Amino acid sequence: MLARLASELDSVVRRPPTRPALRTKFQVVGLLVREQRAQVKADATLSEARRTQELKRLDGVATMLAKIAARDTSLLALVDENAKLSEAARTLKATVMRAGGIEPPPEPEPSAPTAPSAGEPAATKRVVPQSVISRQMANPFLAPDHQAAAERTATRARRLAGWELLEPLFRSFEKAATGAPACMDLPEATSYSARSVPVPPGVDLMPHQSRVVAAAAEGHRTFLLADEPGLGKTAQALLAAQAADAFPLLVVVPNVVKTNWAHEVTMWVPQRRATVVHGDGDDIDGFADVVIVNYELLDRHVGWLAELGFRGMVVDEAHFIKNKRSQRSQHVLTVADSIRIRAGRPLMMALTGTPLINDIEDFRAIWQLLGWIDDDKPLGALMAALEASELTPADPGFSAAARASVIDMGIVRRRKVDVIADIPARRVADLPVEIDNAAGRSIRAAEEVLTRRMVQRYHAALEARTGDDVEGIDHALARRVAAAELKDSSSKTKGENVFTMVRRIGQAKAGLAAQYAAQLARNVGKVVFFAKHVDVMDQAEQLFADQGIGFASIRGDQTPKAREKAITAFTEDPEVAVAVCSLTAAGVGLNLQVASNLVLAELSWTDAEQTQAIDRIHRIGQSEPVTAWRIIAAQTMDATIAALIDSKSGLAARALDGAAEEDLPSSTDIQLEALVALLTAALKNEDAD
Repeated sequence: MLARLASELDSVVRRPPTRPALRTKFQVVGLLVREQRAQVKADATLSEARRTQELKRLDGVATMLAKIAARDTSLLALVDENAKLSEAARTLKATVMRAGGIEPPPEPEPSAPTAPSAGEPAATKRVVPQSVISRQMANPFLAPDHQAAAERTATRARRLAGWELLEPLFRSFEKAATGAPACMDLPEATSYSARSVPVPPGVDLMPHQSRVVAAAAEGHRTFLLADEPGLGKTAQALLAAQAADAFPLLVVVPNVVKTNWAHEVTMWVPQRRATVVHGDGDDIDGFADVVIVNYELLDRHVGWLAELGFRGMVVDEAHFIKNKRSQRSQHVLTVADSIRIRAGRPLMMALTGTPLINDIEDFRAIWQLLGWIDDDKPLGALMAALEASELTPADPGFSAAARASVIDMGIVRRRKVDVIADIPARRVADLPVEIDNAAGRSIRAAEEVLTRRMVQRYHAALEARTGDDVEGIDHALARRVAAAELKDSSSKTKGENVFTMVRRIGQAKAGLAAQYAAQLARNVGKVVFFAKHVDVMDQAEQLFADQGIGFASIRGDQTPKAREKAITAFTEDPEVAVAVCSLTAAGVGLNLQVASNLVLAELSWTDAEQTQAIDRIHRIGQSEPVTAWRIIAAQTMDATIAALIDSKSGLAARALDGAAEEDLPSSTDIQLEALVALLTAALKNEDAD
């Protein structure tokens, strides 16, 4: 049985990426091989010949697993002695053992948590601000929500009992694209105007925004609000909370937009008080209607946030939690679960213009946040909808029905072109620059060294291999060689690698990028300049200062007050022509639409990050055509990276916008793809010679 399972894994793992279900199966087979091997060695009733025969068979399975892990080295961590066994893995392990005629041992009773011994530091510093204690004492009871009782009752699987459902649900967004954005049916905007949720004077709610608020007013309570950046998701979330009476409201955001969220509260729901959590929360208002906290502080405040009695939760830039194993993701999910238990039918909203970064399964944590699924299966209304379809994953129409069922749970995706005719089109214009100085020559020489190193690895692997030769380039081997180089690059602290080269390219073209931004500023007015590294920003700011061009600096290490001052200077002071922004710190949450031109001095590793930066100026209210000038260092790997970023842009379009690409781009990192491209090009040149 173990040999058969290993053979199945071997055939599937050849088609990357490795899915969670396959990783679980690999872990279970590996652990059972280890346990059976130990049991055979310890069994005194076996003859030596029989023991040798059994060990040989187990070694055969172990060899197959080793070959599988060679294709995806991340699998090795799953069979480490300290690897954590998920509930799904424990269940599968017991199933395999029973199928093989072995009764699994009973699960041990969970042990009671023990307090840390004297002098032992706690794993996490947890705080409860005094104002929160005051609020809890003033209002120790929460009104029960009887309306939610039916929704909290788990739907029993009947037709779908025993089926693996999560993987087919994820894949349905690839297989059943309809040619239109993935968006639930929303009420007409006119139905919102009849509701008692007034829009404050001086601000306008656009029709597409009104429809989400109307849905909340009519009782819908979970939303994956995946509108393209710049379509006003913050306003929709706050007014939806007002329509659903979802206060107190918890808002979890990236650190850089905490102040902006507090400002938006005063703009859209001025009758509500907002408080922002900083540090230990000593200055927060425990009686506020909206509590705003950044991801980095959740570990310190997760205890009281889970118990305060929130009736709604908004998670901004929700793709930040896509890695469920990360601490911040676990904290977000813990608080969300507690809010659901206490409030019954809370308003739960995940806001992100880019819910998919690399893979369809980036949906997993967001769906779990919204309460649509747990670790193993669909829940509540989603399970009921799947059962009502009377289809199973084996039926041809399941993918379309499953996708529609998930969308109806609350996916809202609108594109600017679909909902706002007066937002001008944007374009990304590549501006190749020649780096022909000593720095440029050094970069090209380093790139040749890197490529030559990979070519040597490739040929060494070919020579060591036995079996049938592959005609032409062995692309699978080339990918493994590139993956090994990337792994080495990640661990190196010295020497040339893909990361140091990209940084050197950014440094080398910084002056040229700044010169172009200065030229734009003189000709067209205000310009936004984005860079990844501090030294590139420093070079640009020095050039602007030397040329007498006023600039504002927006960086990750600024205080909220300094950041707000810089933004105000750029948006309101006619003498400040350029905003020099950190790509990671200023790529979300800013409104810089006073400019219509943007310079990307350094490339990101993802299309999503580049898009977020562009949408700082391509937003509601922009009256000019938007152009992002992407500075590309010619004759370097910069051009390869730019092409790869563009190739990744189809992922969200295929899954959410209904675009008709034939093949969904690979989820492999652009870093790996860039190395593969370098190696493949070098091998083709060898063949040509």
